Amino acid sequence: MGDVLAGIHSSWEFGSDSVLIRFERGIRTPKLFHVLGERRIPYEALSRIELAPGGRRGTIVMRAVPRAGADPLVEAADGQLKETCDPYRLVLPAERELLADYYVSELRSALGPDAAEPAPAHLVAAPEPPLTFKAYDGKARFNGKEVSFRWFWTGASSAKWKAGDQTFAVGELEDVEWRSPEVFKGHLRLVPRGAASPALRAFPGVEVDQDPASVVFGLGYGLVHESLPFAAAVLAAVREAEPVPALDTATAANPPGSGPGASDRRDPADIAERIRHLGELHEAGLLTDEEFSAKKADLLAEL
Repeated sequence: MGDVLAGIHSSWEFGSDSVLIRFERGIRTPKLFHVLGERRIPYEALSRIELAPGGRRGTIVMRAVPRAGADPLVEAADGQLKETCDPYRLVLPAERELLADYYVSELRSALGPDAAEPAPAHLVAAPEPPLTFKAYDGKARFNGKEVSFRWFWTGASSAKWKAGDQTFAVGELEDVEWRSPEVFKGHLRLVPRGAASPALRAFPGVEVDQDPASVVFGLGYGLVHESLPFAAAVLAAVREAEPVPALDTATAANPPGSGPGASDRRDPADIAERIRHLGELHEAGLLTDEEFSAKKADLLAEL
């Protein structure tokens, strides 16, 4: 096709086998679009194309619908994005309806023979790591191979403090659960494989604020434009990763993130702050003498 269709907040450049969606960085453009920048969508990743009247008078909307499982961002979002934040939605002035109708016809003819079927794998690239964001109870990092959660003493539950900071290889994971920070009990939760680390299986069925394999969102924490690309990148890596074999007894006794050497050496000031907080938990009766002594020893061993 080789042409560009410019709309409100984005423009679509049509190629021989894909459409390049470029997002504007205007003041009124959704912040998610700022983060995404641009995305190349192969035609084989699409299931159908729609053209409908826009929500505002004098506009029309051209919307592409990806195949199930083709885009890790859409898979992670799981229908929770607001309509205005849909990256597959192009809003156009109504006077461009004939031109839009032409491109809709062209796109429909370019769809693959399996357009109605789920994609065998992700066909759209995920956001590139490294990625990081702040949730309410901790900071999440992803370097492409591991997801790590570092707890905030001001927000993390005592259960997470007892478990310690966590690091999970993508091969230990089966799925990623993202619940938008714009809804009640928003969170990002890692779902383990059946034979994965006991650290991930330690709290089956518990609430996310008590689960060391999750971070919870709150007002101003874990914003959509920060947390969703993170979730999509982790999900894409999980789908491509080789499963980690079941851990031996010695490893199971010291799950990831719970003992010396589980993470990089830390700043002594950070260790001192964590020991102080452990002392507060101990004085409040949330930690036994044995638990306090053991965790303090673990922290000192990280120096």
